[in-house]
Amino acid sequence: MSPDYTLQADLVIHAKWVIPVDTENRVLENYSVVVANKRITNILSQDEARKKVSAAQVVELPHHVLLPGLINAHGHAAMSLFRGVSNDIPLQQWLEEHIWPLEGKHVTPEFVQHGAMLACAEMIVSGTTCFADMYFFPDAVAKVALDAQLRVQLASPILDFPTVWANDADEYILKATQLHDSYRNSELICTAFGPHATYTVSDAALQKVSILAEELDIPIHMHVHETAQEVKESVIAKGKRPLQRLAELGLVSPHLLCVHATQLIEEELQLLNEYGAHVIHCPESNLKLASGFCPVSKLLESDINVGIGTDGCASNNDLDMFSEMRTTALLAKAVAADASAVPAYQALRMATINGARAMGLDDRIGSIELGKFADLTAVNMDSINSIPIYDPVSHLVYNTQASQVSHVWCSGKALFENGQLLTIDKLKLYEVTHNWQKQIAN
Repeated sequence: MSPDYTLQADLVIHAKWVIPVDTENRVLENYSVVVANKRITNILSQDEARKKVSAAQVVELPHHVLLPGLINAHGHAAMSLFRGVSNDIPLQQWLEEHIWPLEGKHVTPEFVQHGAMLACAEMIVSGTTCFADMYFFPDAVAKVALDAQLRVQLASPILDFPTVWANDADEYILKATQLHDSYRNSELICTAFGPHATYTVSDAALQKVSILAEELDIPIHMHVHETAQEVKESVIAKGKRPLQRLAELGLVSPHLLCVHATQLIEEELQLLNEYGAHVIHCPESNLKLASGFCPVSKLLESDINVGIGTDGCASNNDLDMFSEMRTTALLAKAVAADASAVPAYQALRMATINGARAMGLDDRIGSIELGKFADLTAVNMDSINSIPIYDPVSHLVYNTQASQVSHVWCSGKALFENGQLLTIDKLKLYEVTHNWQKQIAN
């Protein structure tokens, strides 16, 4: 008997497992995801989908997990060109003696364009479909992301002192609002304010950012309590800890993304909870720079939303969200002295829907649910390190390698398929990256 097709679609994906990352933490076996007009229109059993759905493209994934595209909620994409340029030294020395001088010498719109291209390629092949970026010349990153068809939230940097991007806080803020105006109707590009940190931005500038973020309804993406030294210097200079200062200036709200947050006391957990602020955890960067330990388990117990970011390649040194999930789960257990802290599904939520929620995008992405954009990643579990399979979520977090990613879609468009980048010219990428390596090494 022939199928009685009643549903028309652009794409149907038949997968061994579909992990929606929904409120029920389900794992669906032998299910199909149906995509039309860039969005998820149906989630059906394979038997039902094969009978009902007629699609322009059918993808068979008999040994795969299909999950929401991973969301890298904090990074500095262009710094991929500084990958491994300075290692094994403390944060301040790393910044002051190595990174800032290199940035002063090399950062141009072309540098940002080519560094972002490298970052986008690495994120795509490792299953990331959306990233938050805080760096100079964000308009250059936007163009690269659009060409790659990858989703990005651009947190325009704000500082009190001059750089290649702007001369003072007012100019940084003006450029941030202009960027927002340019992309306010874009499907793939959205914006945020990116004040660097409390020690690099004045009270007046922070208050202005707070007002504008409320008016424009966009996030404030900021390094907060990254190190003990940052907190100590704030107490000496201002008589208060950074979060207390931000609260008094009106920045602690659902718009605020506190990146790193390795130094938190009980009162600050209560503050974040009360005002609905978010934390972005960057475990591998924090470990490499010995910045401290984010109390992830306590944050989650306090009902504070926590997403995951890789930070930039200069301090990580990769953009692998599978590795970041694994480190998140393992480190949380050690910090909490509790093996049940941050179970696998929770780590997966942090790398998907929690990041989307922090960025204000959870109504559009972060889970496989009807009406959301089809931002999807497929992982091949037919590999030696992935058998036997009793719990595919556990495998994704504790033993999956990024090289197992087989397919990536963003808004239903294929970006990566069976080892091939489809929206980035790999030969050009290698050429420009090697050219920059020669310049930076000299």
